[in-house]
Amino acid sequence: MIVLRLRSAPWWLGAAALLAACSPPPPAAEPEVRAAAVGDPLPGLTPEELARFEAGKAAFSRVFLQEDGLGPTYNENSCNACHSSPGIGGSGGEEYDIHATFQSDDGTCDLLDAHGGGNVRTQVTAVAAAAGVQPERIPPEANQRGFFTAPPMWGRGLMEAIPDAAIEALADPDDADGDGISGRVGRDSQGRVGRFRRKADVNNLPEVSAGGLLVELGITTPQHPEELVFSVDVIPAGADPTPDPEADQATIDAITDFMRFIAPPPRNMPQDPAEVAQAADGEKAFFEVGCAACHTPILVTGPNAVAALDRKPVPLYSNLLLHDMGAQAGNVCSPVATASEFRTEPLMGVALREVYMHDGKAPTLWEAIAQHGGEGTASVQAFNALPELRRHALVAFLLTL
Repeated sequence: MIVLRLRSAPWWLGAAALLAACSPPPPAAEPEVRAAAVGDPLPGLTPEELARFEAGKAAFSRVFLQEDGLGPTYNENSCNACHSSPGIGGSGGEEYDIHATFQSDDGTCDLLDAHGGGNVRTQVTAVAAAAGVQPERIPPEANQRGFFTAPPMWGRGLMEAIPDAAIEALADPDDADGDGISGRVGRDSQGRVGRFRRKADVNNLPEVSAGGLLVELGITTPQHPEELVFSVDVIPAGADPTPDPEADQATIDAITDFMRFIAPPPRNMPQDPAEVAQAADGEKAFFEVGCAACHTPILVTGPNAVAALDRKPVPLYSNLLLHDMGAQAGNVCSPVATASEFRTEPLMGVALREVYMHDGKAPTLWEAIAQHGGEGTASVQAFNALPELRRHALVAFLLTL
């Protein structure tokens, strides 16, 4: 994979050239950032950063009890309960979060946050249940619902370190080049470039940490000091005995450190020469059918105070843009994305997933390819037109990522 050093254009625009390629680019000037083993920290961390990574791993794995502030309603009692396959910080299996929204006829999107639509929590602590708190349900106001599996945390610090301008440079919201691909930049509530979550609506990892504790575990934080319980009008006395905020800033910082410093997993490269050749041909097919138009193989981080994150090639296989996946994939809207728009899913580590697509409805990569509609339709048609052996080769290539 190539990292261009150009005088006539910003250095990070080298990755944009990959979109127009019909065959794999030449090797990078610097190697991709990969771990030696799944779940390892980024190579090149200082001893102090490694200590923070280990402390963060412990915080990420911590099981919260009701006396620690869990609930009153919640989905899981640990970050690692969802992000666990094939190890700490990995992806989820067939478990999923439930979201619900209301979209009016004029296209206006109501996230139904005031009614619990942002994340429907299906468990209740024992003390809250005894006080009369019920599990949350999809709000009756909703006319859209969505199911989202838990993504892996691998390489999230590298993703955070990619410059906003590099993401914006890949956008083509009006399809000016006429290729049928019109990726748009996601934004958070403050208008900043979104890169996290399936609707590209979160900008940075501290917000992922604090937001996840609140909506998944019911743990209040300095950023979100008030409980959100939607199955009762008023939280009954005794249902939530732990003073707010229930997690301190040190906990947020530790979880953020773990996500920031966990490396992308190693390539799952075959050893048999025939399989190596098959995967190499599959990589060519990946470009030929247009997969790389959205799944950009390499993006590059910007200058960073952490040397392990400083100007590194990231084997992301995503442009981090919103793309229309077609009505059949649609679920919930957001203020900056329609129901059928999703951020391009990073493919690094895809070989380690248990299920595929945002809702986990694809049990195999073959089925995941078939479920691409909207802007992905032409690529699916091109894939289906390949000889069978080349289709197998493309899937074999994906299984090396």
